[in-house]
Amino acid sequence: MNIRRVVPDITTDRIEATRDFYTDLFGFNIAMDMGWYVCLASPSNPTAQIQLIRGDAAANANGAISIEVADPDAIHATATAAGAEIVYPLTNEPWGVRRFFVKDPNGVTINVMRHIE
Repeated sequence: MNIRRVVPDITTDRIEATRDFYTDLFGFNIAMDMGWYVCLASPSNPTAQIQLIRGDAAANANGAISIEVADPDAIHATATAAGAEIVYPLTNEPWGVRRFFVKDPNGVTINVMRHIE
């Protein structure tokens, strides 16, 4: 299994204020800003990231963490075979990611994804 990165996802109705807090206090760079979604990255370690989400543009839930993997299809198949609760189906999103949401045994929603080349 190839895990590329793990990123905390913060759901917020105050996305601009939250973005400013992390950029001003910690020096995060804005890696992507789609209005409803902002990705902040460390200038010294670009894989150290925080994602801010106002409300997911496609899914009926927000993830608490995102795990980028090499093959989300394989993880989806394993999760399905194990009877894990899939709360958003395997989907190619228009912004260039393939993903699905699964709940862990504690009810934490995980966004399992990869960027589409």
